[in-house]
Amino acid sequence: MAAAKEAGPSGCSGRAVLVTGGAGYIGSHAVLQLLTAGFRVVVVDSLANSSELALRRVRALAGDHAKNLAFHKVDIRDKDGLEKVFTSARFDAVIHFAGLKAVGESVQTPLLYYDHNVVGTINLLEVMAAHGCKKLVFSSSAAVYGSPKNSPCTEDFPLTPHNPYGRTKLMAEDICRDIYHSDPEWSIILLRYFNPVGAHPSGYLGCEAYNLGTGKGTSVLEIVNAFEKASGKKIPLVIGQRRPGDAEILFSSPAKAERELHWKAKYGITEMCRDLWNWASKHPYGYAASESPKLNGSSR
Repeated sequence: MAAAKEAGPSGCSGRAVLVTGGAGYIGSHAVLQLLTAGFRVVVVDSLANSSELALRRVRALAGDHAKNLAFHKVDIRDKDGLEKVFTSARFDAVIHFAGLKAVGESVQTPLLYYDHNVVGTINLLEVMAAHGCKKLVFSSSAAVYGSPKNSPCTEDFPLTPHNPYGRTKLMAEDICRDIYHSDPEWSIILLRYFNPVGAHPSGYLGCEAYNLGTGKGTSVLEIVNAFEKASGKKIPLVIGQRRPGDAEILFSSPAKAERELHWKAKYGITEMCRDLWNWASKHPYGYAASESPKLNGSSR
């Protein structure tokens, strides 16, 4: 990977963006879009639930823009590590994807989720403030709505999460709102995901929440049927009880994002399942197994 100095002020022209969790699924896609749009990008990721191979793929897809990508293996709970990253480059903005995200796991290990998602976010915000970087896009979650009585959700719905994961996301949102109220120089966008594909928020002064999604609800059985069509395989089903913390019905209205950010989902569940199967069929054991010499035939 590139050395950190490639993302420094003298590395190239253009604005610099720090992406936490940039080796993850949504993060790596965002990194590619940023690079091709002409940004200098520094990725911070602990690689706990991701792979550096994802960033290698981003480099290959980015072509000549790949020279503007740098990577630091740093956990956002490591404040000293974050300080070193911010010392290595001046950032115009931060996109914060890093965090744990499994509802069921959060019910079983809530302290782990509060540590990663709340303490880690506080560390990041403190370091940002210390270095004068006050533009943030925070990757929140639909889980902050809990189980609303009606759907689709709009951004003014009550925020009543009923699992630790959702509560950590709401706590981080509240921290962002409090920071903005204490210092209006901050510009913060809170993104709540409902199976979105890509987001391109424009500049906004304040601290504002936006729902991202198709605006249409999809049941588990509909997803199974779509994935069977994409894969050409029959998927065995076991109908069981709802997992602790799961919402019964939850989907959003993305009208505000379309109106104010000019964002609209391009793809639906059919395309999502198609693309997922395309990746999974090429990496049946994930990225880590793909790097194994035994599996890929390399001798390195």
